[in-house]
Amino acid sequence: MRTAQLGYTLPEALIAQRPAEPRDSARLLVYDRATREIRHRVFRDLPEELAGDDLIVVNDTRVLPARVHLRRSSGGAVELLVLEQRDGGGVEAIARPYRRLRVGEELVAGDFRLRVAELLGEGRLVLEPAGALSVEQGLEAVGEVPLPPYIRTPPADLSGYQTVYARRAESAAAPTAGLHFTPELWRRMRDRFEVVEVTLAVGLDTFRPVAVDDLADHVLHSERYRMEPAAHAAIGRAIADGRRVVAVGTTSVRVLETVFAEPPADPAGRTRLFITPGHRFRATGALVTNFHLPRSTLLAMVMAFAGEQETLRVYREAVAERYRFYSFGDAMLIL
Repeated sequence: MRTAQLGYTLPEALIAQRPAEPRDSARLLVYDRATREIRHRVFRDLPEELAGDDLIVVNDTRVLPARVHLRRSSGGAVELLVLEQRDGGGVEAIARPYRRLRVGEELVAGDFRLRVAELLGEGRLVLEPAGALSVEQGLEAVGEVPLPPYIRTPPADLSGYQTVYARRAESAAAPTAGLHFTPELWRRMRDRFEVVEVTLAVGLDTFRPVAVDDLADHVLHSERYRMEPAAHAAIGRAIADGRRVVAVGTTSVRVLETVFAEPPADPAGRTRLFITPGHRFRATGALVTNFHLPRSTLLAMVMAFAGEQETLRVYREAVAERYRFYSFGDAMLIL
């Protein structure tokens, strides 16, 4: 697939700068793959668009305050964007500037100290705690929640960049499809449907635009995932019984399609799965997602699920109807 096929025209005014308030007042475009019908709803109508025996799968990851400003011993400033925590207490991060950093040197922000353990290239490095504070404690003390670059002015209340079911602080970015749930709507969902949680530690590569001409040449870095035994069993039963599995967000899809691949994968590990048109979906039966950036791996996944030309048709309709796009934007349900 040529990367140019992931392009579409979007007026800048449609890039959402704030979440909808309340969250479930966001609009919901419903696309039925069987009939090609498009319906325009509101996100709080989601339960009415689903079948009673659907199984709902969400990513329970929580966004870390992963952006932190530190100082080198020379006094030079370094900005880190923590991508994920590693076993043993270290982290992998992107550093700016990167070129002059050396293995063994310490970076400091108040009581938070990190030591450079390994330089990975392309701005990436591994750091280890060098003081009394763990990485998680240090980030909570001095870190900032990273927002996408198209959000020009960060909102005063960043709680809108966490889902109501977020509980595992592991990600550098939010699983944005779940941002539309309010506590009340989430209660309704849990009352009406079987709901299971999985975890994917969302890295920035998930959202990084594709810079190569051929999509096959794009390298997707791995992300850590986890599916607890009870969730694994529930999803397996639903698939065996012919019930529909509804993935909330593309990150949930990556976990589902990784674990229930052929042959199946372990319920916990790392995934490099890159879903593009031609992928055979073995677990995902419906998808709740936001509207994604052009030339992005996420748009490629949506095209794999809904069809390339149909996705572009739906996106043209969303633009014509003035839907709000990207992380704080409106939602889409693909049935």
